[in-house]
Amino acid sequence: MAFKPANNIQDLQYFGEFGGVNPSISDSSTYTFLSAKTMFDTFEGNADGCYLYSRHSSPSNLYLGEALAAMEGTETATVTASGMGAITPVLLQLCGNGDHIVSSRTIYGGTYAFLKNFTPRLGIETSFVDITKLDIVEAAITENTKILYCESVSNPLLEVADVKGLADLAKKYNLQLVVDNTFSPLSISPKNLGADIVIHSLTKFINGSSDTVGGVVCGSQDMIDQLRNVNDGAAMLLGSTMDSLRSASVLKNLRTLHIRMQQHSKNALFLAEKFEGLDLKTVYPGLKSHPSHELFTSMMNDKYGYGGMLTIDVGSLDKANSLMELMQDRNLGYLAVSLGFYKTLFSAPGSSTSSEIPEDEQAEMGLSDGLIRFSIGLDADIERTFEMMHKCMKDLSIL
Repeated sequence: MAFKPANNIQDLQYFGEFGGVNPSISDSSTYTFLSAKTMFDTFEGNADGCYLYSRHSSPSNLYLGEALAAMEGTETATVTASGMGAITPVLLQLCGNGDHIVSSRTIYGGTYAFLKNFTPRLGIETSFVDITKLDIVEAAITENTKILYCESVSNPLLEVADVKGLADLAKKYNLQLVVDNTFSPLSISPKNLGADIVIHSLTKFINGSSDTVGGVVCGSQDMIDQLRNVNDGAAMLLGSTMDSLRSASVLKNLRTLHIRMQQHSKNALFLAEKFEGLDLKTVYPGLKSHPSHELFTSMMNDKYGYGGMLTIDVGSLDKANSLMELMQDRNLGYLAVSLGFYKTLFSAPGSSTSSEIPEDEQAEMGLSDGLIRFSIGLDADIERTFEMMHKCMKDLSIL
């Protein structure tokens, strides 16, 4: 039977404290107990349904975590204050001094900086590889490797990871496969393909309104319990806790994710085909010219398409900046980082979200100065949007 992540979200039923159709928000940092024994048991993690302190957990955070675990098909999940607040505890929980990580070379700049510049201080080393070549990934694995890390669709080059192939490698060498699925919620379900842990920046498509920063770790009950452990849990001790009010807000937006992703994907495919037809160097997994088009298609859940992210290369940073400024001036979107907003967002990642990656490494992986990353919005008339973008390009003599 096909995996249907949106159904799993829809099948959850919550009632508020007074019968509200939205669950009540637990706007408390601490909780009272009728007995000292129950407080002790809760602190030790042995009292289900009881709450001690909101850095540990809160009803609002558990509602959202349960919904996101249902979406990804994992046993449970824990929500965090940011995407990086989800990524960093997982890596630090699984690795210590002397351990090794094999990571995709094309990942979010913040993750790259953490692995390249921060974790070596703790004795954790990382090999950055072309994640699309399983033989190269396998060759990078050492006796000290603990994690294979990738993004299902990479930021910003939109390389597609063979999650099932990577999962087979992880199983062969007794590793944990950690997948950041921020770019492809609903479209790809990494756990269903063999991943051990699935991470999202909730800031992006899942929330969808660019008003909240958040993250989530979806995994086994044992893994989430480790992260939350009061003695040595990285999520607990690093304190990357999501606020209950924000959790409630994200949960409401999550219910429309399936509708939004369909429109993001529909619009992105339309523009990608049009841009490619103009002989612009266009990268989008939904195009047959994408080297991993068939792989994405084989992994994709029905209905949700190839996602809302695409790139074009206009040749130089000056041209990229001029085009983005003109498109913003003509109200075609915003020159801004991040993604998943109702309005199209565009940026030059080499000088923004991937600026942590040295220029020589950017060049080696194919991240050029003229690359523009688009997060395609929910435009009702995408044909009009294309015509206006086309005019911007002609006015700047880009075509």
